[in-house]
Amino acid sequence: MARPRKPLLSRERIVSTALALIDSEGLPALSTRRLAAELGVSGPSLYNHFTTKDEILDAVADTVIAQVDVSGFETGADWRAGLLAWARSYRAALAAHPQIVPFLAQGPGRRPAGLKMADAAFGGMVEAGWPPAQATRVCAMVRYFVAGSALGSFARGFVDDPSAYDPADYPHLGQAHLLAEHQRQVDEGAFETGLRALVDGLALQFPARPAKG
Repeated sequence: MARPRKPLLSRERIVSTALALIDSEGLPALSTRRLAAELGVSGPSLYNHFTTKDEILDAVADTVIAQVDVSGFETGADWRAGLLAWARSYRAALAAHPQIVPFLAQGPGRRPAGLKMADAAFGGMVEAGWPPAQATRVCAMVRYFVAGSALGSFARGFVDDPSAYDPADYPHLGQAHLLAEHQRQVDEGAFETGLRALVDGLALQFPARPAKG
């Protein structure tokens, strides 16, 4: 009887396995040796598809960013709706893979999906009438806000032990032990509150000028 064939090694398989490893154990767990072991191949086999570990990380990061929907910046769309849709989709993609966020925070580099996202957001804002310099700052601000939201959890930072919040010391934290139980509701609510405030504030402070026809 013939032996079962091993699944063919491909860039897609390497990237998906690397992402799964990072998701479960964090960025420090990823090494070419560990990745090769997870794939059931020898280390040198990886170099037929990627030349360095950083190149693998770039591909993993780009796979995550490729999930972000930037269609809200289509020509003629309202910039507020575009920002809201982009930020929500961006956060959803990062929140699904928080362990890769520190690497993503370094910027798009030469990653195609990252550059396409940046191009769509910046281009959409400029198309809506924002001066390029201000459009750059707005896109950067949204990126900072989204990355911070996806990386940390406010609710998870509080222990669920009521005795940790002695009213003599913390008179306003009597319900703090309940936050962790409602983590998703608290964190998503905080993100939405901040995002709305951000967009509303932009509309007041930096009103977009009509695009030149």
